[in-house]
Amino acid sequence: MSLIVVGTMAFDAIETPFGKSGQIIGGSATYVAYAASNFVKPVNQISVIGYDFPEEELEELKGRGVQMDGVQVKQEEKSFFWAGKYHLDMNTRDTLDTQLNVLASFEPKVPDAYQGSEFLMLGNLMPSLQLSVIRQLKNRPKLIVMDTMNFWMDTAMADLEIVLKEVDVLMVNDSEARQLSGQFSLVKAAKEIMKMGPKFLVIKKGEHGALLFHENEVFFAPALPLEEVFDPTGAGDTFAGGFVGHLAATQDISFNNMKTAIIKGSALASFCVEKFGTTRMKEINAAQIDERIQQFVDLVNFEIKLAE
Repeated sequence: MSLIVVGTMAFDAIETPFGKSGQIIGGSATYVAYAASNFVKPVNQISVIGYDFPEEELEELKGRGVQMDGVQVKQEEKSFFWAGKYHLDMNTRDTLDTQLNVLASFEPKVPDAYQGSEFLMLGNLMPSLQLSVIRQLKNRPKLIVMDTMNFWMDTAMADLEIVLKEVDVLMVNDSEARQLSGQFSLVKAAKEIMKMGPKFLVIKKGEHGALLFHENEVFFAPALPLEEVFDPTGAGDTFAGGFVGHLAATQDISFNNMKTAIIKGSALASFCVEKFGTTRMKEINAAQIDERIQQFVDLVNFEIKLAE
């Protein structure tokens, strides 16, 4: 049931209509690991950090079954840093600052101990680095899941097209799906994207839920209506972690089980947005997760009698 997670471990500084976070822990691999570790252990982390990344954060993750053999520490450099400001609707944001720091020269290495892992989650990262990890694996994982974003479509499309041929599941949001496919209809967009390589496509729609596509099948999961959304920064990565964590735990990569994985990912993401950064992910327990999943079931469960 082993899972490799590749991505960033970083610092964020978030500004929302509800306040400012100051410098806090973030990064795609951090959120994925926190979410996935609720379902599967070990989580084999591949990332890079600087001298300034807090030791207590590493210990917190280790305590949750996250292995750090693949996390490089560059003692002379600072960790990756991103600052952003959200608009009132919380769906749009402006990047205020990006400092690559250790990420600028990062070359991921897959430790021998990680070889044989059955699941691979490629968090949002340069496509060339995602491809590097795939090619270092001696045996192809049972499932390769990939997240990407519009920035790589703008700046590294050739590399992105190569990686897409290697993955089983692609995760993008609705605007990224439209950009990647050149289609406005998400159904048409899904068909075009699946021609590029992925067998499954997850289109994240934020507060409007998520869509799962495979061949001619489509599944839609709503997002849980929340009274307050405090910080949506890590929601997509948390969703991805819950999704792949469930699949790795159950060893079932069928379309039907991916429906359940979408609900579990959505449940974890609904926790993530309730406080700044990874705060909520450190607080929740299995009983709370089960209760939140049940809320999703209740949200969409109904009986209808058709006229005879």
